[in-house]
Amino acid sequence: MLLLRMFCIRNSKLINMKIGLLMKAASLMFIVMLCINTGSINAQSRIWTIEDCVNYAIENNLQVKQSELDVKYKEVDLLETKLRLLPNLNANASFSYNWGRVLDRTNYTYTNNETNQANFGLDASMRIFGGLQYQNTIRKAKIDFQASQYAADQVKDDITLLLTQAYLNILYNKELLKVASEQVAITKEQIKRTEKLVDAGILAMGSLLEIQAQGAAEEITEITYENSLALAYLDLLQILDLPGDTDFEIYIPELEVVPSPEIIPVNQVYNLALGTQPGIKSAELLLESAGKNVAIAQGARSPVINLQSGWNTNYSNQFRNYEFDSLTGNVFQTDVIPFNDQFIDNQSRYLGIGLSIPIFNGYMASSNIARAKIAASSAEYNLEITKNTLRKSIEQAYYDAQAAYKSYQATQKSLSSFQESFRYTEQKFTVGMATSVDYNLAKTQMTAAESDLLRTRFDYIFKLKILDFYMGKPITLQ
Repeated sequence: MLLLRMFCIRNSKLINMKIGLLMKAASLMFIVMLCINTGSINAQSRIWTIEDCVNYAIENNLQVKQSELDVKYKEVDLLETKLRLLPNLNANASFSYNWGRVLDRTNYTYTNNETNQANFGLDASMRIFGGLQYQNTIRKAKIDFQASQYAADQVKDDITLLLTQAYLNILYNKELLKVASEQVAITKEQIKRTEKLVDAGILAMGSLLEIQAQGAAEEITEITYENSLALAYLDLLQILDLPGDTDFEIYIPELEVVPSPEIIPVNQVYNLALGTQPGIKSAELLLESAGKNVAIAQGARSPVINLQSGWNTNYSNQFRNYEFDSLTGNVFQTDVIPFNDQFIDNQSRYLGIGLSIPIFNGYMASSNIARAKIAASSAEYNLEITKNTLRKSIEQAYYDAQAAYKSYQATQKSLSSFQESFRYTEQKFTVGMATSVDYNLAKTQMTAAESDLLRTRFDYIFKLKILDFYMGKPITLQ
């Protein structure tokens, strides 16, 4: 009996240990699966705001990256022009094997022996004055670098506007689809009520058939809006350079139209835009750069003064020591002077100033000046064209915003009237006092008014965002 009890106790302990291990393993598996599912849910449930789209495009859009490469290119140009002020230093070395009549440069005598010669040198030069061409080139490179930065900002702004329009287009199509789905649901309910009225003999079968036809047409409209929404998503994905099959959903903000908006006068918006728009800044800098280019071309008519310096040495296997024989009075050559001794003894140095005065160079300087002045005039026209384009765009956006708000107000009133008319016609149709034609007409007019209201609403919001953009305000839908 005691042995049986001990056996049961031992087995129960083993069973409890196994159960504990199984519980721990199950808990661990549960935690792992929970983490995996949570990560999967987080990856799939990301909602993109307009700010997310803009930030992603600025970081990944190929056009933006290309404009940033142009900025780096101009930065390299700027560094190169700055380093031109430093002296030029070049080393040279040569070795030659000669036979026949050869000039031995170590002693400047001709010899008919086979000769090995080596030459080494360092040459340095620095421009002291050259019509301020180097200085104006540095100034021009700085201006071009700044202009490239503004050009890159302009690319980012253009993409931001495209993204905003595409984002609002998705919201607009979502609202259209929502209205269409609601109308389909209303029509389905009306079909059920009409079937009961036909069964009761209150309405003719023709009324039911017309309502059913209206329902089928509305279902087609719903499918059309579904396709339009899918295309709107595709448009936004393509601007972001994302594949069309990306799992993508946008955040739907609360967009409200201010009852009495205060739209800033067009002149005030234009004056603000002149100081904030990168396109204007870039055109102004390009005009200034063209002026520096004229100064560089004019500097070619100026004398050029260069400071030059150098060091040279050489070696020859024909350069030998000479000894005098006191007995015979003859001078005779001995062994070749070692390389190290020749390298040290044959050194020469020089320092000089060079002057170059342009007199006639095939009309090159005058032609370059003329071309630079023409380019400067073109840059000036380009600045004026850019300003005029900006002014016209702002004026268009300003008057479009005003017109869109007026259309929005008128459509609100129209929709209210059509909604009231539809309710009245629906009540009459339910009791058999109106035909299905009257019902379908009232419903179609109300749906069209709802669509017009959505169109004018989103059009007005987009026009206001354009005005905010021209004033230098960040685009947000919050």
